Amino acid sequence: MSDQEKKIPFFAETLSLSVTEMGRGQHYLVLHGGAGPASVAALAERLSQKGRVVVPILPGFSGRSRPDWFRRVDDVVTAYLALIERLDLSKVVVVGNSFGGWVAAEMALRHSKRVAGIVLLNAVGIDTGSADKVIADPMKVPPEERTALSFHDPRKSFGNPSPEQLAVMAENQKTLRVFAGEPFMHDPSLLGRLKGFSVPTLVAWGESDRIVDVDYGRRWTAGIPGARFHLVPEAGHFPQIEQKEAIARLVEEFAAGL
Repeated sequence: MSDQEKKIPFFAETLSLSVTEMGRGQHYLVLHGGAGPASVAALAERLSQKGRVVVPILPGFSGRSRPDWFRRVDDVVTAYLALIERLDLSKVVVVGNSFGGWVAAEMALRHSKRVAGIVLLNAVGIDTGSADKVIADPMKVPPEERTALSFHDPRKSFGNPSPEQLAVMAENQKTLRVFAGEPFMHDPSLLGRLKGFSVPTLVAWGESDRIVDVDYGRRWTAGIPGARFHLVPEAGHFPQIEQKEAIARLVEEFAAGL
């Protein structure tokens, strides 16, 4: 498969999804969160060694267009389900980090026969269970504290972005808030709906995440029938970056067991 980005029109060509495909074999749909497609690129490339990997870019991210009507999590879910139909993917393992994990969970709740299982990597989307405990907003703290919230080892962070990259990051965050800004990064109804899951689920959690902590990950796991929890040492909110090889092996083993 080509590893070049391409645009695929949907919904009477009112929406185009920018998509990268690579590899052959087991089908994976890899979904990024607010950090953008670069945050899952290395994992996608690694999984493509043994699988066919599809990475859509969320409309409105990284300079891609977003029609004004496309503004709900449900809109993203509908588009991604249409994408796997268009590409004729089957037995798909959906891997989502952060906001991408939220989307993956909502995809599972649509009971598509094409989705075989999901992997949640430090997903947001459910409430914390306490009014005193909130999902941390990394954009409301200084950059150095933002790194500490997100990474176990700051040396594995996104480095020193250029002014242009900072501008893209700011636009990405504006887009993210269109989809999930109020209430911030969660749907109060989602936890109660998780009992409707009918696909195998793996919840993998970076132990050093200070955006959504380990207890939050276990809350996800307890809400999904039959879900399995895996703690990832020496990783924060982006375990696929800090522990890429361990996450790739975990995902491959999960897929092989379906």
